[in-house]
Amino acid sequence: MEWIIAGLTFGFLGSFHCIGMCGPIALALPRKSKEQVHYIFSRIIYNAGRITTYIILGSIAGFFSRIIAIGGYQQGLSITIGALMLLALAWNKVQRLLQRMEALPSRFISKMTHQFKRLFNNGGLSSLYTIGLLNGLLPCGFVYMGLATAITFGSIYSSSLFMAGFGFGTVPAMLGISLTGGLVSTNLRQKLKNLSPYFIAVVGIILILRGLGLGIPFISPAL
Repeated sequence: MEWIIAGLTFGFLGSFHCIGMCGPIALALPRKSKEQVHYIFSRIIYNAGRITTYIILGSIAGFFSRIIAIGGYQQGLSITIGALMLLALAWNKVQRLLQRMEALPSRFISKMTHQFKRLFNNGGLSSLYTIGLLNGLLPCGFVYMGLATAITFGSIYSSSLFMAGFGFGTVPAMLGISLTGGLVSTNLRQKLKNLSPYFIAVVGIILILRGLGLGIPFISPAL
């Protein structure tokens, strides 16, 4: 249960970045029915596709995490990943990399619309679920941070639960942008994206504290 709560918190607090990063995809989703209930349910199905992908990725991360834990390198890995996050913030080129990554959703939409035009034209629930699955594979620094955190847990079970919680934590923001996209200005989206470095710094510090094994409840448990 604690892994799901941790994932929910992680996903929710960082999901405001999703509004700027993946918002264009959520806004571009087709609408097959004019009924509001169907419209909302179809967006939930799309988010279910994203969550499915995150759980699969979490299971993969957990597999490698288990191997690392057996080798006794779990604490060192946690400290290393946390330190790399903090160092990345101090590296100016990372900002350029993030900008390029933030431009990917628009390119993704264009490419997906071309290659998977049938999915968008269909607009059915299965199509929206598939789009969600593919969206979960979209290069995203926020997802990478989630996986980097999950790989420090030491088991497939805990890592997959964390990423499940991570996915559910992003639903309010992603569902909200789908339903009220026109109410969120471009300026507000940019301001939300500007909060990303602070979130990365907090996650990096938590991972370092976790690796140090200081016995801090919920932050630095024994590994």
